Amino acid sequence: MFTSLKDKLINSKFLMDRLNKWSWLGKIANKIAINLTVNSARTRPHPWSTVHDYVSWVSLTDKKWSARHLPADSRQRKLPDTLVLTELFNRGEQPQRMSKKSTCLFPAFAQYLTDGFIRTRMPSENAGDTAQVRLQNTSNHQIDLCTLYGRTQEQTDALRVKSEEKGQKGRLKFQLLKDEAFSPYLYDIEGNLTDPEFKLLDPPLGIGKIQDAQQKALIFAVGGDRVNSAPQVTMINTLFLREHNRLAEEIEIDHPDWDDEQIFQTARNIVIVLFIKIVVEDYINHISPVEFNLKADPSVAWNAKWNKPNWITTEFSLLYRWHSLIPENMNWNGDDYSPSRAFMNNKPLVDYGLRQGMLDMSNQAAAELGSFNTANFLLGVEKQAIDQGRLARLATYNDYRAYVSLPKKKRFDEVSSNPNVIEFLENHYSSVDNIDFYIGLFAEDRQKNSPLPELILRFVAIDAFSQALTNPLLSEHVFNENTFSTVGWAAIKKTSTLSDILKRHYGNIGDNEFIGMTQESWHPE
Repeated sequence: MFTSLKDKLINSKFLMDRLNKWSWLGKIANKIAINLTVNSARTRPHPWSTVHDYVSWVSLTDKKWSARHLPADSRQRKLPDTLVLTELFNRGEQPQRMSKKSTCLFPAFAQYLTDGFIRTRMPSENAGDTAQVRLQNTSNHQIDLCTLYGRTQEQTDALRVKSEEKGQKGRLKFQLLKDEAFSPYLYDIEGNLTDPEFKLLDPPLGIGKIQDAQQKALIFAVGGDRVNSAPQVTMINTLFLREHNRLAEEIEIDHPDWDDEQIFQTARNIVIVLFIKIVVEDYINHISPVEFNLKADPSVAWNAKWNKPNWITTEFSLLYRWHSLIPENMNWNGDDYSPSRAFMNNKPLVDYGLRQGMLDMSNQAAAELGSFNTANFLLGVEKQAIDQGRLARLATYNDYRAYVSLPKKKRFDEVSSNPNVIEFLENHYSSVDNIDFYIGLFAEDRQKNSPLPELILRFVAIDAFSQALTNPLLSEHVFNENTFSTVGWAAIKKTSTLSDILKRHYGNIGDNEFIGMTQESWHPE
């Protein structure tokens, strides 16, 4: 018996299929979905930042201070000690819960993405260790791939070949290891810089903890100080390094009259837009609980009221600390690496290569984001995150739910269905209205068909769309073939996933070899 049209429209799978198949309908739905999401919270510019508890000229203009979605909380509330609250993340002797949807490529990309613009200023010998330092940031406030290109013009120059010779125009510096292109090494075996220009780069975060000279000699010279933190993060940077140089080569062939500068800048423009497309069409579609495939359509933002200059918030820097996604062990070509063993260790990537790394990360499950599931090695950073929220005097979990148009929770058993989480919250908070923002984020249940809990999912979607689609390269009078060249325009049109880029560099990836953030065997719940 045929199902009536009305019944088919009610059936969500039928509707999702039509939205994905009919481009004109999908474009309309895409615009509606993105606008509804972004408009569920107040749009920029935010009145407050971490510099003052009130609106000031500095709070409205000085972007070295992180912006705020909500003002500093001045209420006098008796709150649990942060060390005690860290136990919400401690899984004890229980086996780690693994995600049913996400592969390890998902947290690798998430870390690489956020390390580019969520850049809380770290205490150092020069900066000092004060509250003022930790309320600041070193962000450019753009999705600009500074992880690859550097935060400053001087850093970008240090990473470039800068040559007018044929075959070198527009390239980033690289080296060949086992016939594969990687960034140059930052240090030699003696611990000295391999290139005097690299003194302009930000020192790798955590380099002082590396005592092994051979491990230190595998650290790459890159744009971001966090890129070398784990081999799976370095892997993402390596992919985009190769894509930049591939595009520069093709542009040089098409435009032999162009100089080094024009080829470099054009290739850079292209790679940033490729990255933004992957953020929306690969990464955001992975975390979305809806089967409708969202598109990185720049025109959605052209006349939107939320198309305002970017400014990263202190709340955003906290809600992206997804430590529990990291498994206790990751497999690299049959060899297990714990988080502590993988820390600033590029050996598995160098030994096994980019292709094998992408396959390995795509074919093992990430851990599940949420309570009682963080790898032991990372429990210390969970406490630091709670402390950071207290330092910034963030409003409560329920305050933020209301801010993004979600209903407030009235009882602890509405926050989570897990009896252990409910008991933990009841033991440490006198009321649901007192729950710390960071604690509430990860106490919530995961949303059906998404790897994220509800409040995190809402915030990520709001900021992803409102910060990615407002990029200057996507603006109405810039986003065209003249900006990106014929070569670049074609690459933009045919890129939606990390797999799309990888396949341009390897002709030997078979149809049965899977690359993706969503597990190949996953089906909607």
